Amino acid sequence: MKPFLFLLVAGIVAIGFRPMDRCSAKLPTAPNIIFLLADDQRWDALGVAGNTIIQTPNLDRLARDGFYFRRSYVTTPICAISRASIFSGQYARRHGIIDFATPFTDSALANTYPMLLKKAGYRIGFIGKYGVGNKMPTEAYDYWRGFGGQGNYAAKDAQGQPIHLTDLMGQQMEEFLQANPQGKPFCLSVSFKAPHAQDAANPEFPYADRFGKLYTDKTIKRPVLAQDKYYRQFPEWFRHNDKNESRIRWSRRFATDSLFQQTTKSYNRLITGVDDVVGQLRRSLQQRGLSENTIIVYTSDNGFYEGEYGFADKWYGHELSIRVPLIIYDPRQQAWHGRTTDQYTLNIDIAPTLLTFAGVSVPARMQGHTLTQLMDTPATPWRKEFYFEHPINIPAVFIPQSEGVLSADRKYVHYYNVREPADTYEEVYDLKADPKELVNLAAQPQGKALKTTLLPIFERLKEAAR
Repeated sequence: MKPFLFLLVAGIVAIGFRPMDRCSAKLPTAPNIIFLLADDQRWDALGVAGNTIIQTPNLDRLARDGFYFRRSYVTTPICAISRASIFSGQYARRHGIIDFATPFTDSALANTYPMLLKKAGYRIGFIGKYGVGNKMPTEAYDYWRGFGGQGNYAAKDAQGQPIHLTDLMGQQMEEFLQANPQGKPFCLSVSFKAPHAQDAANPEFPYADRFGKLYTDKTIKRPVLAQDKYYRQFPEWFRHNDKNESRIRWSRRFATDSLFQQTTKSYNRLITGVDDVVGQLRRSLQQRGLSENTIIVYTSDNGFYEGEYGFADKWYGHELSIRVPLIIYDPRQQAWHGRTTDQYTLNIDIAPTLLTFAGVSVPARMQGHTLTQLMDTPATPWRKEFYFEHPINIPAVFIPQSEGVLSADRKYVHYYNVREPADTYEEVYDLKADPKELVNLAAQPQGKALKTTLLPIFERLKEAAR
């Protein structure tokens, strides 16, 4: 390769191909966009991901009809911060929202993907759990059916009749579509509560009645990582005499075989409920003559432990926590249908991708990359590594902070306690040899060598995330 050409290619790779992000041509007809966000759906809670128990026929079909990303991740595995990253296309270190109370500033809100699409002439709607701050941007949307906090699965429809929240959100999607002016491009963002727990309620995972018999004939095998030795490998300060919030939630969801069966099946039923609504949505788009020009994107705000490592919920640096499903279906792009990739994609890629679909310029402050490049050209230069973080310090509960890097299937995770700076713990994994993260190599020679190579990458990406 000629020296100049080599330096040009190397430079593009080194800076994350940022110039290419801005040059996607505007399509002649503005497409409609529907963005669907599950809450706490782990990456493998889909049939298309190889799960042989869960029933997700509509999402599996959407993946087969569209483009399925097998290695998609979030940059912060907790709902509020991940949602802020999705809206803004930015790491938490840049958007600055690291709690549940802080909303977007007016200027930051104006540079989220919905507001940029509205400025470009789109009718925008929001349904479900907003999740970013304690101030809802109700007036900024043309259609608003959002709610603050966690919401409640026990909802009521427009006639005051009891209805499961997921089904109510399906009705609200219909309401939005029905009221949309003919020919007006729209972007509808739908944030399901499912399959998130109704924390500390009884039951914690209340599904719609029609799914009550689903999975009753199945016995779900407890994961190998649920063995107590994997929890006991964490240091005492991390476990904090079993006061770790993830362990507390584990005790009421996964501590016994009976609880494990009950929780995992109920969790799966909630996902099947979302799947059912997605099927209804696609049928409605077909009936309304919108199916040929409506893009559907489906993902989750973070993953979910089902007892692995003795944990429940998310927060930490394992694949089960930071890895999520991602499906993009664009009926106009036949070449994308049935395609997959194992390249690393992130939640901060969502906003620039949605803007690119609409032919809207991507703000330079967005740190994600437009996924259309990867979908068009699998060999395009793409990220080989990324930084992730969970910096939240909630006074009322104990959740150790964490940060790390995933680079070419090698992972380094650093856990720390901001209340006691001396408390630290590290993990090192070789995901090629150990994809389930069974063996922490941090104390072994191989792991120490991996850490030595990963730390410079970690520090560089950490700084770049600002």
